[in-house]
Amino acid sequence: MARALDKSRPAIVIGSGPNGLTAAACLAACGVPVNVYEAQPTVGGGCRTTALHGPGFLHDVCSSVHPMGVASPIWRKLKLVDHGLDWVHPDVPCAHPLDDQPAAALFRDVDETAAHLGEDGPRYRRRMAPFVERFIDLAHDGLAPLGLPRSPLLMARFGLLGFRSASSFVRGFRTERARALFGGLAGHSVLPFDMLPSAAIGLMLGLAGHAVGWPFPRGGAQAIVDALADLVRARGGVIETSRPISSLRELPDDAQVFFDTAPQALAEIAGEALPAGYRARLMRYRMGPGTCKVDLSLSAPIPWRDPLCTKAGTVHVGGTFAEMARGERAAWEGRLDDAPYVLVTQTTPWDPSRAPAGQHTAWAYCHVPHGYDGDRTEVILRQLERFAPGVRDVIVERSTMTVPDFERYNANYIGGDVVGGAATAGQLFTRPVARVSPYRTPHPRVFICSASTPPGGGVHGLCGYFAVKAAGYDPDAALSV
Repeated sequence: MARALDKSRPAIVIGSGPNGLTAAACLAACGVPVNVYEAQPTVGGGCRTTALHGPGFLHDVCSSVHPMGVASPIWRKLKLVDHGLDWVHPDVPCAHPLDDQPAAALFRDVDETAAHLGEDGPRYRRRMAPFVERFIDLAHDGLAPLGLPRSPLLMARFGLLGFRSASSFVRGFRTERARALFGGLAGHSVLPFDMLPSAAIGLMLGLAGHAVGWPFPRGGAQAIVDALADLVRARGGVIETSRPISSLRELPDDAQVFFDTAPQALAEIAGEALPAGYRARLMRYRMGPGTCKVDLSLSAPIPWRDPLCTKAGTVHVGGTFAEMARGERAAWEGRLDDAPYVLVTQTTPWDPSRAPAGQHTAWAYCHVPHGYDGDRTEVILRQLERFAPGVRDVIVERSTMTVPDFERYNANYIGGDVVGGAATAGQLFTRPVARVSPYRTPHPRVFICSASTPPGGGVHGLCGYFAVKAAGYDPDAALSV
């Protein structure tokens, strides 16, 4: 139940990623004085855009394509489009090239995708079409913490189909194109393909591609957090950058504190304000594999062998389902694979504002073992060249972020995990600690609102929104005024 607003009690948000700024925006909408403290010189967390290679070449340092962002119920209520956010849609949400046959693709239209998949098309359509038609209801329940769903029958049907491993999900497909297409989706789970709930995450992303697309913000991911920051300031909130917080003692005693941080940072900053047992559980929170990412400035678009890939904003490079499964299992077990699953994004064909006239930017990354400090640039480029021969000839400049680089960039990215912790079946809904409300801590004025809470990784702001609700506020009512 929402409590009466106490405007004399300030709220402080530690961290300015999409979840932290969403929490701040919701608190400000409820009339709560809010301050955001960000350790880095700029706001953004995983949504920063930087001119890595000089003026005009804009690169998304981390996230770039945001299907869950455009679907986010709270961002729709916050009306971020009124604060400068403009979603750009590529011709095709995603594609998946193969060595010896035409690329597979997920089109916005389910029927077009089904026809494209040939003999697996009818099965694909039967699985996807009913959920696409009710995707907003599904997203409302599927991206919420455990509780009574608004559409229980819909969620039960989704659970029966999706709460399984990706390997189990694709057994019904007869063609490699359909198997590989779904494998590319499931790879976003950063889980082995034979582990729960890799299929559910892949299925949700595929449904989003059909229902709302896989768009990106015009000008870069920074546009998301800039819109949120603008909204916070418009409602009287204060945002301070280059302001690290190392202890609760630095903050007013009566402040409500929302941590957009990793669980380990919450334990360290809160210290003895939290019980020792709870802190120990936070420190045991399991992070997932790391990431190695290559940013490219290009003299021409990536020269994909299959022209269908040139129409896609996201391309999943990994070959067959079995190849991708092998690579993701290796990263999970602390091993390297010579042909890893590589995610590739190129936005400039649809958003030319990100590069000088006639030139382009792109990025590609693969998963690596947690804490791995090596450089996988050559392996990533070799995978790219496998499906885009001549890609090295159009590279003007490149830069790489290894696991240590990611950790320096964002303290939440422990071991290079950029999604806020392993999305295992045992941790997806109980993150960071199994409690009736995972956003609440044993301290009555301390909350956690990072991607290490449900619904987990992805750029959608919902962790911040649910944390504010857990604190007793009603941002939905405030935003409906």
